[in-house]
Amino acid sequence: MRADDLDEILTEACRLVGKALNTDLAKVVELQENGHTLLVRAGVGWKPGVVGKATIEMTENTSEGRALETGEPMVSPDIQTETRFSYPPFLIDNGVRAVANVVVFGGKGRPHFGILQIDSRKPRHFTGSDIAFLRGYANLIAAAVDRLRLRREMRLEKEVLETKVAERTRQLTEANTKLRVEAEERARVEESLRQAHKMEAVGQLTGGLAHDFNNLLAGISGSLELIRTRAAQGRMGDLERYIVAALTSTSRAAALTHRLLAFSRRQTLDPKPTDVNHMVRSMEDLLRRTVGPSIQIDTSLASELSLALCDQNQLESALLNLVINARDAMPHGGHILLETANAVFPDLPLASKDVLATNPSSKICVALFVTDTGVGMPPDVRARAFDPFFTTKPMGEGTGLGLSMVYGFVQQSGGQVQLLSEVGRGTTVKIYLPRHVGVVADGKGTDDAAARPNLRTASSAVVLVVEDEPPVRMVIVDVLSDLGYTVLEAGDGHSGLHILETLSRIDLLVTDVGLPGGMNGRQLADAARRRWPGLAILFVTGYAEGIAAGKGLLENGMQVITKPFSLDAFATRVQGILGD
Repeated sequence: MRADDLDEILTEACRLVGKALNTDLAKVVELQENGHTLLVRAGVGWKPGVVGKATIEMTENTSEGRALETGEPMVSPDIQTETRFSYPPFLIDNGVRAVANVVVFGGKGRPHFGILQIDSRKPRHFTGSDIAFLRGYANLIAAAVDRLRLRREMRLEKEVLETKVAERTRQLTEANTKLRVEAEERARVEESLRQAHKMEAVGQLTGGLAHDFNNLLAGISGSLELIRTRAAQGRMGDLERYIVAALTSTSRAAALTHRLLAFSRRQTLDPKPTDVNHMVRSMEDLLRRTVGPSIQIDTSLASELSLALCDQNQLESALLNLVINARDAMPHGGHILLETANAVFPDLPLASKDVLATNPSSKICVALFVTDTGVGMPPDVRARAFDPFFTTKPMGEGTGLGLSMVYGFVQQSGGQVQLLSEVGRGTTVKIYLPRHVGVVADGKGTDDAAARPNLRTASSAVVLVVEDEPPVRMVIVDVLSDLGYTVLEAGDGHSGLHILETLSRIDLLVTDVGLPGGMNGRQLADAARRRWPGLAILFVTGYAEGIAAGKGLLENGMQVITKPFSLDAFATRVQGILGD
């Protein structure tokens, strides 16, 4: 199957989805330019003359027309007894009894590509899981269609731009008197061509991420299906390993999402006094298992190292990324050195100067160096190493997010990062982080584990939960109710504000940041604090943008927890806020 052939991709998709739902009839119908005709673009299990030829004329009474109008799945367990919709004659002629229509949304400039249709020659009740699976699969098909469209557009744009570059070069040769003007125009065109190449890199990144997420989703969905099957069979002894598998895949998906947020500089950081020496020591076993026996890891940790002010979880992720990069640069083995030191911020052009401008004493910083004896980088690669999506690895072996994530985290933390590398002489990445100034509250550094409250039943605190995603809201409400809190809930900001205005007491507001209806979580929190000054707020978010103005600093009494989170971690955070 060719990766750029849409018909082959759609046919294979029909085969796989039909196999997954135990039916030999599946097709993708494409909405034509006239807006009311659907053409059977691809399918499996049909007689000759259907795929590529059969059409469906949509009216308000057709299942397909209703699906495209509403965007929602339209399902008929038995079309012979169906009274809501009409169906095309060729379905009856082919012995079809049950039909499920799920919209395949379009991309830029085209709201709908068509419909994924799953048919059955027997009456069939499509379950909620079936429809959820079909929706997810329709989204994958939509992504493939959009990706191919983007590739075609980029290819055409690239050809046009290359033609322009060639024409400008010829004009420069023939007209020396216009050399400077033509040179400037050529530079602009070459920049456009570079942007086209960057868009191609975006396409590669999208494909790699889709591949990784599909693998993780397969692990989650497969585990859940087996849990359901084993529970129905009464085989409860097998459930634990499927639960562990699903949770492991969820954690990996969350880690990938956090890398994307760090790359985009839109993650929520939780900077705390951090003992970098302790962090490195605690990670040594993990790092050695990661690089394998052919690579030696040594450490040189400074005595009396100052505490760094940063998000320790993100620093751990950055260190792991750097060690993995070093490992990949030494395919035949080598040596990695991890060093820490009290240092002074170097004068780097890519450094953030905000901290230095406001507090001269903060010129002292904490440094973490990662040095390898690998192949090193030539100057052109070194110059682009921190660029988004840039990677020297073959397709499918890297997304180009590793160093970008490190750069984004360090810059967002008010620090600096420096890259030194020579071909054949290895690479050193130097991370400089702000030093914590002041006394640590517990006098013991940054280990939060000792400060975590034990989970126990709470007393009479009142908590309002505002979350527009029903499954997430259900889980949060159930956890808080199990802890003994009085819990109220709302699905949007305006409903939550209405509840707040009727209350005589409120102890904690738990709200998603991205709420529908014109009032986001931050606006709701501000409105709540106008009525209840000092009200404790816990933001729940999968995305950090818009949480706070300026540099993303939250007001006193406001905290953030990022989706997905473990229920124990959520309960612990709430109990800590309420002092239980």
